[in-house]
Amino acid sequence: MSAITLRFLAEPNTVNFGGKVHGGTVMKWIDEAGYACATSWAKRYCITVYVGGIRFHHPIMIGDLVEVEARMAYTGNTSMNISVEVRSGDMKGGQMQTTTECLIVFVSVDSHGRPMPVPAWNPETPGDIALAQRAKAQLDASRSTASPRP
Repeated sequence: MSAITLRFLAEPNTVNFGGKVHGGTVMKWIDEAGYACATSWAKRYCITVYVGGIRFHHPIMIGDLVEVEARMAYTGNTSMNISVEVRSGDMKGGQMQTTTECLIVFVSVDSHGRPMPVPAWNPETPGDIALAQRAKAQLDASRSTASPRP
């Protein structure tokens, strides 16, 4: 499966000091949706290795309907770049708005934690092709700014 959407209500136990959903909770949801997408694609356990370009556009209010959509954006030999978009809104109004978005990279691993190959994802629609190009560009940019290992 190359995409998955989790839907649920933002609950009071996720509130921050400002009365909105805590950013760390949103990042947890992003990781969970990304994991579900990566694992269903690779058909094995996957680990998070990178989260980049996270943007918080709007707060999520307690009681809002939340959708966390994770979509395959690019595959390497053992890695999967997944685009995640979080939308939320008041169910009575029916309007959903993008609240957060980012790119998250997972690696498929065996029972000893060694990277394992993943099936190639081939974008077919113009939207998927553009998403793959953005994901690859973002990944390349992150590699060029990463500090070298000692």
